[in-house]
Amino acid sequence: MKLLFDHNLSPRLVRRLADLYPDSSHVFLIGLDCASDLTVWMYAQTHNYIIVTKDSDFSDISVLRGFPPKVIWMRLGNCTASDVEQSLRNGYAAIDTFVSDPTVGVLELL
Repeated sequence: MKLLFDHNLSPRLVRRLADLYPDSSHVFLIGLDCASDLTVWMYAQTHNYIIVTKDSDFSDISVLRGFPPKVIWMRLGNCTASDVEQSLRNGYAAIDTFVSDPTVGVLELL
């Protein structure tokens, strides 16, 4: 599973989660940290990424445009990078099922 972390998440997550989510990246690392959401969306679609974000914008785009890419919406409120990391580790089985399900485009992790 290749995750693409949105600008509202720490770039350190790429390294910290490499054991579970190899080949993941962050918008900052690929030069898209100032890009529009639609540009990030198209990049993720072209490069087979799952977008991980803390805001609703990508969920809204998914409703309008369909998927891929799939979106993991981190509904954790104000939290640390460690909280996000733990949620993605704890949610690995649910994320794996989500990725395999052709009928679902957005997964909300609480």
